[in-house]
Amino acid sequence: MTMLTLFVEYRPTPVGQMLILTDGDGRLRAVDWEDYQPRMHELLGHHYGKQGYALRDRDTPSEASRRLEAYMAGELPAIDDLEVATAGTDFQRDVWRELRRIPVGQTISYSELACRIGRPKAVRAVGLANGANPVSIVVPCHRVIGANASLTGYGGGLHRKVWLLEHEGVRLAPRESRRQPGLF
Repeated sequence: MTMLTLFVEYRPTPVGQMLILTDGDGRLRAVDWEDYQPRMHELLGHHYGKQGYALRDRDTPSEASRRLEAYMAGELPAIDDLEVATAGTDFQRDVWRELRRIPVGQTISYSELACRIGRPKAVRAVGLANGANPVSIVVPCHRVIGANASLTGYGGGLHRKVWLLEHEGVRLAPRESRRQPGLF
């Protein structure tokens, strides 16, 4: 088995240090946060095997890095057509493809996402696929919320989900109501 070399970049954002991983062809393979590196390595291990990838520092900024910086600076469409390459199951990739179809500034529920991929009873599986997404922000898992409009978990921390949604112009309920549980 050939080891996949991933090039890592560290970029400051308003919500913490972002890690951007691209492959030798410049395709985005992972986005995560510095304080969530163990989670990122766990996801990469699931996708490529624990010994199936190696990280190398990138010498020059990648296209993915430039576009994510533009997005963070307010140029929201900058990441719309950014090329990503992910492993994952066919089901996960179906979920991730559909996530990219959620317009900036809009949210949907997990059950709506399940319906959109033609699997209305697979709500929990959709939630798991959402959580296994290695290229957050670009594959906007933060745009999925509970059926009662509550904010559910986000792999990079709920405070980042709030920031990303507000950055995209989503009007959130007052903080008290955001804390209500409810995945579906």
